[in-house]
Amino acid sequence: MPSVSKIRQTNAAALSAKQYIPTAVFVGGTSGIGEGMAEAFAKHTQGNAHIILVGRNRAAAESIISRFPKPTSPDAKHEFVQCDVALMRNIRNASAEIRSKLPKLNYLAMSPGFMTTSGRNETEEGIDRKLAVHYYSRWMFTKELISLLEKAQEQGEDAKVFTVLAAGAGGPIDVNDLGLKKTYSLKNAALQAPTYNDLMTEEFAARHPTITFAHAIPGAVRTNLFSAAEVSTFTKKAMGLSMTVFGFLLTSIEDCGEYMLNGMLNVASAPGAWRIDSHGEDLARRRYYGSEEERKKLWEHTVEATREKA
Repeated sequence: MPSVSKIRQTNAAALSAKQYIPTAVFVGGTSGIGEGMAEAFAKHTQGNAHIILVGRNRAAAESIISRFPKPTSPDAKHEFVQCDVALMRNIRNASAEIRSKLPKLNYLAMSPGFMTTSGRNETEEGIDRKLAVHYYSRWMFTKELISLLEKAQEQGEDAKVFTVLAAGAGGPIDVNDLGLKKTYSLKNAALQAPTYNDLMTEEFAARHPTITFAHAIPGAVRTNLFSAAEVSTFTKKAMGLSMTVFGFLLTSIEDCGEYMLNGMLNVASAPGAWRIDSHGEDLARRRYYGSEEERKKLWEHTVEATREKA
């Protein structure tokens, strides 16, 4: 396994070699892993990229963007698009805004996170909030922005979709209860969402064979997800104590950003569906669940679940 310093060099070389101004959208880019990926991307392009951070917190986005290297190309921009990704209608609106800003898209990286210890919590659209953030939002952004990725590919440029959740940490899915309306539990949601992401990338790859799709697991990362978690005060304090005591065992968001960027830029190197491990390397089919039949049923379910309601 290469060192993170070597991976930084590889990422820098990959982006500096581009003969075009790359475009990248980081959903969940206002904190945590998305922040780490976006900052590494900006650094390795010397700021000469069109980067859009998507999230809820404008102040956080502006703070992150202020740390990006200042671009020298007039075609480079660093922007924020506000979106609560738990609602599909918000994603439609945000995607329309992104399409108005970008002529093409090279990299769509998605890493929004939501932690809760409560049970099923439906949004007004009838989707569990945790699953909305961890799966349905990623499907929706990909569907809404795929035309921009195809335009990049048609110009001979990179066109990649990268979802960061938990490749290799899933389990069998229940095709009789997709979306977990009947059998929801924290365990079921945690095990099925990663498999949903695997099957999602595979079905998109089958439908768009010139585009690269990947699902990654970041491992244990030192983020602020615990502080934003919807849990009891006692649980939040216990989590904070654990972070203080065992934080040295966790990967920093800066290093994780480099690992994930390596997976997106260098390892997922050809069209198709990829699975990436916590060090940005090829996970292949290890700890894989799902079948082609389940993939088709999940797609049909997702189309219906995310359909705009009258």
